[in-house]
Amino acid sequence: MAFVEKTGKSVEDAVAEALKELNITAEQAEVEVIEEGKKGFFGFGRKDAKVRVSVKEQAAPAPQAPEKTVGEATAEAVKAVKEAAAIAVNTVSKKADSVKTEAVSAADEFTKKAAAAKEQAVDSAISALESLKSERPVREPRRYAVNDEAVNAAKEFLQKVFNAMKIDVVMEKFINKNDGSVTFKLHGDDMGILIGKHGQTLDSLQYLTNLVANKNSSERVRVIIDVEDYRDRRVETLSRLAMRLADKVKRTGERVALEPMNPHERKIIHMALQGDRRVTTLSEGDDPYRHVVIELKK
Repeated sequence: MAFVEKTGKSVEDAVAEALKELNITAEQAEVEVIEEGKKGFFGFGRKDAKVRVSVKEQAAPAPQAPEKTVGEATAEAVKAVKEAAAIAVNTVSKKADSVKTEAVSAADEFTKKAAAAKEQAVDSAISALESLKSERPVREPRRYAVNDEAVNAAKEFLQKVFNAMKIDVVMEKFINKNDGSVTFKLHGDDMGILIGKHGQTLDSLQYLTNLVANKNSSERVRVIIDVEDYRDRRVETLSRLAMRLADKVKRTGERVALEPMNPHERKIIHMALQGDRRVTTLSEGDDPYRHVVIELKK
């Protein structure tokens, strides 16, 4: 059965995009709402609606209902992130109860500013790569400290989060000998709740874990959180998407805009196409809607 998955600010927008791509009417389509759009809260951003639209065929037996609905799974994910944030605040803050509200507000504002600065830095680096290309001198990759105390603090924090979520998770620790970063690979049942849409929940959990790990460390410690090799699979998916859309741009001559992505995922798209002589990539828009555009080189 032919189908497409689309995202949009609302379910209606996502369905309209899918109908347009399939070139069918609403009466000819079967619509499955995968995720309903949410405005977002607690600093983790809004969530687009996501639907799967397929062309109607002969009636088939109704699929067995999942054990958890999308709404229930989303609610659990949001609750888990809120609990993780509360644990992080309690870990990194020693202030009295009378100033806790002000401290959390200040930390939230700092996080927003730091995220904006990080995105600007990534985009500037990508622009520099385009202009310098092969003339850029090879730089040694940044190295991080492997601090046992910091790594243990990160592991204890993650275990507290999983206990609060009431899920059993097996953690494997790997140390990258090239840069000294530490990766925790997580395995278990229902791991999708730790990933979230396009890895947003996973990125938030990784950010909080690094706050805890670096709290008392004199050297920079980098902790990477991965669930069932999601990050490698995401890189492969985005790279294939970049190649496919680049081919479309070459065939049609028309520029293509991708959906909004975080700085890391936008960098994957840029890097995947940096060696293509016929197309170029650039980032456009403001957060949280900043996205990559692929177009022909002039």
